[in-house]
Amino acid sequence: MKTGLYLAISPLLVVVLGGALLMLTEAFSHHREEHDARDAGPSSALAFGTAITLFTGAIFAVAVWLVGPETLDGAKDLAPWLIVDRFTLFFAFTICVGGGLAALLAGGYLPEHKIDRGEFYPLLTFSSVGAIILASAGDVLTLFLGLEIMSLGVYALTGFRRGSARSTEASMKYFLLGSFAAALLLYGTALLYGATGHTDLVGIRAALVGGKVNFGLVLVAASLMIAGLAFKVSAVPFHMWTPDAYEGAPTPATSFMAVVVKSAAFATMLRVLLIAFGQPELSSWGAGWPPVIATLAVLTMTVANLIAGQQESVKRMLAYSSIAHAGYVLVGVTTTMRLYEDGQASVLFYLLTYTFSTIGAFGVLILCGSRGLEAVSYEDLAGLGKRHPGTAMAFSLFLLSLAGVPPTAGFFGKLYIVKGAIGAGLYPLSVLLLLNSVLGAYYYLRVMVFMYMREPAPGAAFAKPMKSGYVTAALVIAALAVVGLGLFPTTALEVALRAALAPG
Repeated sequence: MKTGLYLAISPLLVVVLGGALLMLTEAFSHHREEHDARDAGPSSALAFGTAITLFTGAIFAVAVWLVGPETLDGAKDLAPWLIVDRFTLFFAFTICVGGGLAALLAGGYLPEHKIDRGEFYPLLTFSSVGAIILASAGDVLTLFLGLEIMSLGVYALTGFRRGSARSTEASMKYFLLGSFAAALLLYGTALLYGATGHTDLVGIRAALVGGKVNFGLVLVAASLMIAGLAFKVSAVPFHMWTPDAYEGAPTPATSFMAVVVKSAAFATMLRVLLIAFGQPELSSWGAGWPPVIATLAVLTMTVANLIAGQQESVKRMLAYSSIAHAGYVLVGVTTTMRLYEDGQASVLFYLLTYTFSTIGAFGVLILCGSRGLEAVSYEDLAGLGKRHPGTAMAFSLFLLSLAGVPPTAGFFGKLYIVKGAIGAGLYPLSVLLLLNSVLGAYYYLRVMVFMYMREPAPGAAFAKPMKSGYVTAALVIAALAVVGLGLFPTTALEVALRAALAPG
């Protein structure tokens, strides 16, 4: 095999090899399953090793980007199974950074809450491997393989708190509904193969352009595939698993699902819609997928924001918030029908900013609650601004970014989505997105009201922040990224433009 091939897939190889070493380290280490919060359990080494592995994968993605995947001899040898292009490298970087930050959060959370078992980290690493495969898949067979590798690890992470009935229920619900969604996706790909005779996305498009196919069968296949992918991005009405899974899972696993799983699913959605179904018959507003995606976007952001404002659990509120953000991204996906590269760039930029803002928000929620004094409800955060101003300030930064308040990264993420919708002539979608952003700001600002303007009732329990170098490090990285992307958004947007899929 050519040296260029190894360099092209080096981000994936680094994470695979790192995951194997972590698994061996965990298997041959001798430790108790539970540790005092002050003791160094498996997380003290495995969390660091996992973070280093995933951050190294991100560094290799940047290195391959700088060299240029199109210049590497042998980079196309794995096509169409795995596509090594700038689109893949962008998502490999985003996935590795999101997974690495989630590993750091776990390094503080698991020992604090007495669930410090080492298998968490190989599961997280190999789920990241599946996510990278999913983002780079150019064939529906590889797509399904990556989806299952990613999902199986996430199912286990959701039920990681084995003594919790809520965690077990969440994991089982996620597994059953996820299996159903995977079946829809697989059946859709089978019908698509029957109609076109191809499993690779480029071959499917070529067969559809030729016109000698049963378009009725293709429409059924496309509908099933969109439904399966809508489940993975938590789009309404395929979102039923999300609030329970996010709430029942350990918070580091929740943050991983919110950023890594969602980013990989959107990468796949873009590849499928723009490559396999990118011909005029299936990408027109009259008879193609754009009105379906637009309808999902409206339902997702509106329903999620309305329900999020009624939640009393902060973690559950953030779960519905993540659903609403999927709706915003779906608006960007819709714009790609008329603004091919610019629409993609807005989606990629948004997912990058969303990764840091969401990791930061869940990270501060972890930091806010030591064992037995967790931050669960809004009331638990009352007076946090006076007792622990640094923690409250960090939480405020990430919430403002999620709300889209300038000059944070989240503001420019929404700005580029709205700008794309207006440029594509989708004025009703842009107006609905702005109205939903105002609606979403309510429940973000409500957290800040409790932190700065409320005091806990006499005798009531309130959250007590924990001390963790791992969590603090993750929050510092996320905060710097949120501020940096907010102050210098054009650089990241130019990178996102270069990462856009080339027209078929």
